[in-house]
Order: sequence, then structure tokens, then C-alpha cells
Amino acid sequence: MAEQHTYRVIVRGTWDGLTDGSRARLLAEVDDHGLTRMHFTEEGSLTYDKALRHFSFRYVVVSDVADGTEMAGAIAEDRAETALKELGHGFGPLRSTVTDMDTMKINRKGR
Repeated sequence: MAEQHTYRVIVRGTWDGLTDGSRARLLAEVDDHGLTRMHFTEEGSLTYDKALRHFSFRYVVVSDVADGTEMAGAIAEDRAETALKELGHGFGPLRSTVTDMDTMKINRKGR
């Protein structure tokens, strides 16, 4: 069995071509998707604000270390695209930032 790492991935995008219905649904739920709701989860945590310009998803992705961060980013982007399509919201190109939690160095104060 291949070694697996846990990655935290932030997928960012811009709303594009939102219908009046999408806009109304997003605005009705904006309080459920603010900064205080940002969490890294396997299902993804969607955040955006009332301006409806940009959004981000936060994901936890567990993947084979041999596949690297690029694969973790691609998996998260695919999850975000699927979620947005299921919700029926228009969006532009997605981009991701990946952090490998298993190789991240933690600097502790006072050492």
C-alpha cells in the first residue's frame, strides 16, 4: 500500500454568469458562508461575501504521496467544480493552493 499524505487545499474562483435565481440563493445563504465558517473538510467549505465576486472552497484531501501536491489540487478542484455545478451556479476558472500537512514544519514559540 502506498504512503498517503494529508493535504489542505484552498480552491479559489470567481462567480461568472450568475442567474437571478443563483444570485438570490447565494445572497439568502451568505451568512452561512462567511469567514467564521471557514473549515478544511473532506466535503469542502464554501465561503463568499455579499459582493458575489469571488469564492473559495477549503478541502482536506488524502492522496498518495507519489501523486504529489498537483494531484491533491486537481482532486479538490474537481470536487469544487462538481459542487458548483450541482448547485447550479456559474463560475470561471478555478485555481488551487496546496499545503502538505505531513511535511509542514511547525515552529513553536519559546524553544
